[in-house]
Amino acid sequence: MKKVVIHTDGGCHGNPGPGGWAAVLTFGKHEKALSGGVPATTNNRMELQAAIEALRVLKEPCEVDFHTDSQYVRNGIMTWIAGWKRNGWRTSTKKPVKNADQWRLLDELVSKHTVRWHWVKGHAGHDGNERCDQLATEAIEVIKQRFSSKQLRAALEEFNASVEAAENVLPGLA
Repeated sequence: MKKVVIHTDGGCHGNPGPGGWAAVLTFGKHEKALSGGVPATTNNRMELQAAIEALRVLKEPCEVDFHTDSQYVRNGIMTWIAGWKRNGWRTSTKKPVKNADQWRLLDELVSKHTVRWHWVKGHAGHDGNERCDQLATEAIEVIKQRFSSKQLRAALEEFNASVEAAENVLPGLA
């Protein structure tokens, strides 16, 4: 199995607000950097998107050392997801799991690989994390330049409405 090292980061300006994600994959001497953004999202969604996009580019099963500064992503995939799946994508308090669409996709992608999850402290000088933070921030700036403030406000209103709708899903329909 190929051994790949992945670093990821995600963030947004405002939470929710314009967001960006980034991933850097290293295989031997080869490196691939990925990034992207959306006009309205949350920090957690961008952290998850970074993980999804990083794993999505792997063309075959790999042994992955995955580095993230997100305890949400690391704890979610290593600990919480088993209970969420067992409970029909509901939390222990019977509420719909936030970002379930992304958790499902991440779970599917992780199942194809052997992944060791590593938490790194953000903004602490860790080269891979710092690079991803820079790329994610640049992606946010691109979004803020591409969309007018009116378009960003409209996207945020639409995002907030979709979150509210998802939180009010009836049991069994999620």
